[in-house]
Amino acid sequence: MSDTKKHLSDAEKVNLAGTKAKGQRPYFLAQKQTEQALSVAMSLAMELSVTKERLASLECLLADKGIIEKGELDGYQPSKDEVAKRSLETQAYLARVLRIMQQDKEELESNDPDMQTVQDTLTKW
Repeated sequence: MSDTKKHLSDAEKVNLAGTKAKGQRPYFLAQKQTEQALSVAMSLAMELSVTKERLASLECLLADKGIIEKGELDGYQPSKDEVAKRSLETQAYLARVLRIMQQDKEELESNDPDMQTVQDTLTKW
């Protein structure tokens, strides 16, 4: 983790998870909302796939080393501190998954037109 990220508050880290990449987002489907829904679904699918693989690997490693029994994770009860940490991680996760919706909201709130709007305006002259 970079030194910059180490010094950020939890709220800043959550906000950073949903930051917009530079440039205009390309849309390929006829409806922008359909594209957004697909983006959210694909983001969820990627996150879930990686998580499932890592969890399965971790459980196998721990069981192979005799640290836990297979299936022992099912009965685990996290501490209050762990619950709080997981809550922040969930907020950052949702910020990443719903990033496309947040970016649209930010674009509407800013009065800065996107590049396509500027280009369309200039070509009309």
